[in-house]
Parts: sequence; C-alpha cells; structure tokens
Amino acid sequence: MFSGKSEELIRRLKRAQIARQKVIALKSSLDDRYGIEGITSHSGVRLDSAVISSPADVIKIVEERQVEVIGIDEVQFFDPQIIDVVEYLAGRGVRVILAGLDQDFRGEPFGPMPELLALAEDVTKLTAVCMVCGRPATRTQRIVNGRPARYDDPIVMVGAAESYEARCREHHIVPGCPERVPEKERLI
Repeated sequence: MFSGKSEELIRRLKRAQIARQKVIALKSSLDDRYGIEGITSHSGVRLDSAVISSPADVIKIVEERQVEVIGIDEVQFFDPQIIDVVEYLAGRGVRVILAGLDQDFRGEPFGPMPELLALAEDVTKLTAVCMVCGRPATRTQRIVNGRPARYDDPIVMVGAAESYEARCREHHIVPGCPERVPEKERLI
C-alpha cells in the first residue's frame, strides 16, 4: 500500500488512450474506498472504471467493447480464475496491465498474485516509504484500534490510511505469526 500502484496503472492506461488504443479500466467490487466507479490513488489521481464482481465479467466486458488494453486494479482480491482469464486475454493479443499487492498484511503471498507474477512478461515492483524509519517499505501493516493486526485476523479488509501503514521488513509486526523457519534451522 502507498507505493503508487494505482497511480502507475492509471498512468499506463492514459498513455494507451493517448495512443488511441481502446482501453478499459476495471476494479473489484470489494474496493469501495474512494467511490465505486473509479480507480483512485491515495493521492487522488482518478480514472473512470467498470466494476466487476468475478473474473468471468472481465472476458464479457473485453469482448463486448473490443478492448485492446485492459487494466485491473487490486487484482489480489479476485479468486484464482483471474489467472485463466488474464492468460486467455493475453493469448488473444490483449495487453493486460494488473496492479495489486503481492503480500497480505501478514507478509505472505496474496491470493492469485504469486502465479500472476510468475506468468507476467514484465513486473514492476514499487515500494512505499516505511512509516517508522523512512526506508523502502515492501510490507503492509494493518492497524486495528491503534495496534498491529493479529495473524489470525481476516485476510481481506478494505481500507486506506486509517487502517494500514507502509512498513519495511524490520518494522512490520504481526502478533501471533508462526515462525517460518525454526530457530535452530536458521542460517544466521
């Protein structure tokens, strides 16, 4: 969060529009933070978009409108069917641009993102600024009642600055998180 993913998606889609390509922006119906029918960055940059509930909606919209370039924001919110949809469209020559979080608030791979990243021709990983120390931040710290969210809290909770902070690895805290590597097996 707060790395400029949505803003970069909007920038790329606007460039395709300038090139007179048929473009459509899509977003998950779960993302209602800044209004329902528009992709909006945290800094207020906005682009009109269609709202979709499921990956099946994507193919229908693209085929109805004969789209050449499609941008989907917050793609981590979709079920794994989005992977097949994206592969199908890319295989048909549609330029597909996706924006989403690669990790959930726990610091674990988020939804379909690991496979989408592996299949992508090009990946741009943006970083935010750690709200604690100012270093590059690759993690999302969920805040609940002023404290870090617990590991067993629900994965999906839509929110913005009131619920999340960008954090570096050192300052990302998840109470109740099981250790990934047992202490005696660590390399260091």
